[in-house]
Amino acid sequence: MTYPVLICDDSALARKQMARSLPDSLSADITFAVHGVDALEQLEQNDFKLMFLDLTMPELDGFGTLEEMQARGEHTPVVVVSGDIQPKAKERVMNLGAKAFIQKPIDKKILKDVLKELVEPANIPQPVVSTPLNLPALRRLDIYKEVANVAIGRAADALARHFDVFVHLPLPNVNIFEVSELHMALRDLAENDQVSGVCQGFSGEGIAGEALVLLSDSSVTDLKRLMKVPADSEELEELELLMDVSNILVGSFLNGLGEQAEVRFFQSSPVLLGQHISIDSVINSTTGSFKKTMTFEVSYSIDKTSIRCDLLFMFVDESLPLLNHKLEYLMEDF
Repeated sequence: MTYPVLICDDSALARKQMARSLPDSLSADITFAVHGVDALEQLEQNDFKLMFLDLTMPELDGFGTLEEMQARGEHTPVVVVSGDIQPKAKERVMNLGAKAFIQKPIDKKILKDVLKELVEPANIPQPVVSTPLNLPALRRLDIYKEVANVAIGRAADALARHFDVFVHLPLPNVNIFEVSELHMALRDLAENDQVSGVCQGFSGEGIAGEALVLLSDSSVTDLKRLMKVPADSEELEELELLMDVSNILVGSFLNGLGEQAEVRFFQSSPVLLGQHISIDSVINSTTGSFKKTMTFEVSYSIDKTSIRCDLLFMFVDESLPLLNHKLEYLMEDF
């Protein structure tokens, strides 16, 4: 006798971590889903005793999945496991019927406590001879995407707490770019809007790079309102706002990355690249030290505002072998 469990996450690494974290005593019969639409199809076809659900996914995210489950009268108990740890995200999923929330990377002790609450001892099947679990194959890009997802969630949480708002958190983009490709990506990022840009260098144990924070001009009015700054404030006050946002996002992202890579990062003071300028001016102001770079990129937007803030991390070429080494443990079975 087994205990049917559905694990829904777009990340191959996260699915593997979740499956490996379930105790043998549960005798879990695990089914994987890669996004909300996939999960809903699995729920239609199978009876599950428990479901683990990510929030930030393509096709249909965790919030939409919970909403659709409610609409369908689907009562499978759901534990949300996510890097989006902002308070309003937790509040929202609990209101949508989730039984518990666990932040990524998953802590086995916290998982054990949650299972103790949700799984009645009488419902735990007797141990059976386990069949080999068909775990997803991992690529290095899978590792970086999940690491970025967790770090970006930390930055969103810091921004959400600072402004007391809900931050929409899309999937991060992780790429290795030539400089010309990076410039094209920056142009796509900013579209046709004028922006204000800030650059911050960072380093830790030989891993170094630059973070770029871009705030669209259309965001400034709403940002001032959130910070309770007079609408007719001078450029200096706008600059202070931009520097504050940069420090919040860059610092919290580096903390999230550092926790996973076991690296203590240090960041330099923000350097203004320009205010109310075109993206081409930002490109011309950035350093020319990159020949080929790995980038983490995400566009944050704040609920019920026009605020959009783009965050881009660029790692120098020499950092990649060191970062690979620091994250090698995630490629291994555990």
